[in-house]
Amino acid sequence: MAFQEGAAREGLRLSPDDDGYIGYVLSDVARLIRTVFDRRVRSLGLTRAQWLVLSRLYRRPGASQTELADMLEVDRASAGRMIDRMEKGHWVERRGDAGDRRVKRLYLTPEARRVHARMWAIAERTVDDALAPLSPLERVRFTGLAARVKERLQSMAGADAGPAPDIAAPRQRSAALS
Repeated sequence: MAFQEGAAREGLRLSPDDDGYIGYVLSDVARLIRTVFDRRVRSLGLTRAQWLVLSRLYRRPGASQTELADMLEVDRASAGRMIDRMEKGHWVERRGDAGDRRVKRLYLTPEARRVHARMWAIAERTVDDALAPLSPLERVRFTGLAARVKERLQSMAGADAGPAPDIAAPRQRSAALS
């Protein structure tokens, strides 16, 4: 309550019915950064989803399909379809695992590594342009605060094994009534 009163004194809007609500603002910022980035990299011939694959495999060369699916937070079948398309486009190659013949390890092709460098430069420029209204100190603070919120949400997501109680309660009540 003290936070809401302090925010109101500062002229901040907190109602979920308001466009200035933090959830909407964060969602809009993420969506708009993706939109600008997508437009800037369109000529390179990769989608944002494929860029994510490139960036994950750049950092973790030799990951398996299962590991890549976990990194992308998608199911194995979806990751497999993406890998198939990227392999056909000569962006990714599969290599056998020395210890397990069933496992295929994923690696970027030389062309994919070159394109990754170009895409990374575009990503950095996009973020720089997005944060242009902020001073260098504000950028550091903003990034630090966002990272703390992200850590908190990751912790909450890991602790939440099921739906939130306020969501589950109506179903439980209606089942008890029948």
